Amino acid sequence: MSGMRKRLILVACLLALAARAEPPKETPKETPQEPVEVLRQRLAERLATPVQGQASVRPAARPARPAKAEAAKPLRWGYTGDVGPQHWAELAPENKLCAVGTRQSPIDIRDGLAVDLEPITFDYRPGAFSVLDNGRTIQVDVAPGNGLTVMGRRYELQQFHFHRPSEERVNGKQFDMVAHLVHRDAQGRLAVVAVLLERGRDDQPHPIIQTVWGNLPLEKGEALAAQVPLDLGQLLPQDRGYYTYMGSLTTPPCSEGVLWMVMRQPVGLSGQQLDVFARLYPMNARPLQAGSGRLIKQSLGGP
Repeated sequence: MSGMRKRLILVACLLALAARAEPPKETPKETPQEPVEVLRQRLAERLATPVQGQASVRPAARPARPAKAEAAKPLRWGYTGDVGPQHWAELAPENKLCAVGTRQSPIDIRDGLAVDLEPITFDYRPGAFSVLDNGRTIQVDVAPGNGLTVMGRRYELQQFHFHRPSEERVNGKQFDMVAHLVHRDAQGRLAVVAVLLERGRDDQPHPIIQTVWGNLPLEKGEALAAQVPLDLGQLLPQDRGYYTYMGSLTTPPCSEGVLWMVMRQPVGLSGQQLDVFARLYPMNARPLQAGSGRLIKQSLGGP
């Protein structure tokens, strides 16, 4: 390439560079461009500083996944703390009677009117049963066909369960335990027979209690079907005299209109049998409720 040609190419390049560097004539006062690093810094400061009356700019959060609907859990109740008897009415609307009822159970049975009470006709027969630890007591569910008749009405036995100590008292005396046998008639009315339990001879365990304890399930909430029959007649005292009054369930919802029949004569069980239940439920008795002037009747010859 000739020297002249090289000079012409060099001049053309210089002119092109000068043209790029020269600002456009229509914007002679344009502010010189700032370095990229400075622009990035200013942009970061602007994003970090919220404008008055406007929230700061943040990356949009991912929409939260809809929470899975939790199955409704039954309200728990018990005998101590926030779920104890003094709070039962607060745990569910249907428990209202636990606080405002006027015929509540249990009561201290005093000043009973001694009358010639009609005998209770028990129709208990050996049959199948299952044992359930429901988290509040030991409950025994029995086969159909057991029941009683009183005042011309037949009640079918639904189940029986235990409380420690006895919920009801007789002239101020409280017993070691009590068994409540819950019956229902064809119209849905309830009748409960209470068998008072007290410590007897340790060498004479109660046969029914022994059979029930021998079939205790290992897990709460899982009923264990026994492989032997249960003769409920053995649970009753020899003296069938009783006290009777109108009351309520002693557990939520504390429904009233329940016919109570408390057997006068307590039944004995061994210390070891008492200890078995005490280890599971040291105390599961509702406190005494007001008598509210209700009529209490007792069999002639009672204490």
